[in-house]
Amino acid sequence: MSGGGGAGADGRGTGTGGSGPTAGQGVAVAPGIEFPDTADGRTHVAGAVIADGRGRVFAQRRSATRKVFPHCWDIVGGHVEQGETMLEGLAREVEEETGWRLVGVLAELYRLDWDPGDGVTRHEVDYLVRVEGDLSAPRLEPDKHTEHLWVDDSLVHRLRDERDPGDYFITDIVQRGLDSARSADG
Repeated sequence: MSGGGGAGADGRGTGTGGSGPTAGQGVAVAPGIEFPDTADGRTHVAGAVIADGRGRVFAQRRSATRKVFPHCWDIVGGHVEQGETMLEGLAREVEEETGWRLVGVLAELYRLDWDPGDGVTRHEVDYLVRVEGDLSAPRLEPDKHTEHLWVDDSLVHRLRDERDPGDYFITDIVQRGLDSARSADG
């Protein structure tokens, strides 16, 4: 695997090494989590369903000017850059989009392949994660995200926006994160 660490020879995270200041360093990875080989030439996306330990997960609204999914609620995440492992990309995206530091990967929640209409298939894996930092004050990326919301079971419906009922992936993955966090905390 390329990227200088963060995954063992079998693709399983080790929580060591990395190319950036937060890239996989000191991140606890739950047993059984296997990260995909991001050096396979495909376009990979890392998604972070951030749980706060109080029965909530973090969502952020994409700005109206975003090319893909404008003005929609989303989880933290984005493309894994060339030379990064999945764990390194996950840590970088969490830091870039919130200012928080990834400290734990608790579970793999979902894998999907999708194409936003540009002919490039994204291979996304979403993980339940823990972070450290001031959870009351995320540092949202200017021009990319406009607001945030800590979501519990009673608020999942607010993430539906004005979307086609068949396109409620965000509500499904947030609910899966809430359910998985309860299991991890229980």
